[in-house]
Amino acid sequence: MDYRDEVEETLRNLAKPPGSLGLLEKQVKQIFLAWGKMYRELKPKHIIFAADNGVVWSGAAAQPPEITYLQTKNMVDGLAAVSCFCNCNNIPYEVVDVGIDSPDAVGLNYKIRQGTRNFAVEPAMTEEEVRRALDIGRERVEFAGHMGYNLLSFGEMGIGNTTTSAAVLTALSPTHAALIAGYGSSRGNYKLMCRKEKLIADALREYGPMIKGPVDALRYMGGFDLAAICGAMLACVKAHIPFYVDGFITAAALVCAVQLNDEVRRYALLSHLSREAGMAVALRAVGMDESQIPIHGELSLGEGTGAVLAVSLIQSMMYAVWHMGTLDNVNEAAERRRKGGE
Repeated sequence: MDYRDEVEETLRNLAKPPGSLGLLEKQVKQIFLAWGKMYRELKPKHIIFAADNGVVWSGAAAQPPEITYLQTKNMVDGLAAVSCFCNCNNIPYEVVDVGIDSPDAVGLNYKIRQGTRNFAVEPAMTEEEVRRALDIGRERVEFAGHMGYNLLSFGEMGIGNTTTSAAVLTALSPTHAALIAGYGSSRGNYKLMCRKEKLIADALREYGPMIKGPVDALRYMGGFDLAAICGAMLACVKAHIPFYVDGFITAAALVCAVQLNDEVRRYALLSHLSREAGMAVALRAVGMDESQIPIHGELSLGEGTGAVLAVSLIQSMMYAVWHMGTLDNVNEAAERRRKGGE
């Protein structure tokens, strides 16, 4: 029996109707196949990358950019939704400052610069900066693997990052014309959404000829958080660590990572369906769809909140895999009981 058959037989033999736990069974199978062996213990960690985005100075967000610093500090202090979710479920987390617009770092200091440049005026990053952001993501995954974590989830914090994510995803879409820009955290603000669409369209006219792939898209129109998550996802393949995608922003990073290495798809687990319009576009760009998503809760906060909730679900499923009775034992007991009653 090869390893895949062994995994499938283990799940088939659980004391329940086959497939009755739906996506949880499918995701556990994916985790086992990504690991290459069936570990009995799930050791999750959540990694949040935080950075500011220069495009906010051209009206890409309703909230002031100072919110990035303040909310990231809340994460570090355990006062944000994602930190509460992590603490409630005993999931360790770290906050990585890759470019918050402040002289002091919040969380782990990997600050590339104090925010990206405004892509409405000039490229968001230099070549060196985008490579550094990718490397930071890789370094944090390598460290997590060294510390024994075998399941990761990714989150982000950065005012304006739904705009940078929509810009990158639009640049990588086949026609550069998909309707991807959404409301972000300003639901119902149609004027803001139109402003974001115009910023992206204008930037694509300027940078489109220079964008030959995901790294270029990140450099010209992306964010440090987005690039770091992309680098982290790429590193998960080499480390054999499956990871949970959160909402739209991490889904945009997934598109970049898959275009750089198609193997990333084998390690990517979906968590929730974001309200952002571009979420469905991102999923289809990597050959996935909404039917593979376990949580349909109209979440749109970001931070990795949906991903952490999905980890808590898979923790329950993994416990069941190793503690449930087997179908074989149930059937044998039923046969003995039937014969005893004859």
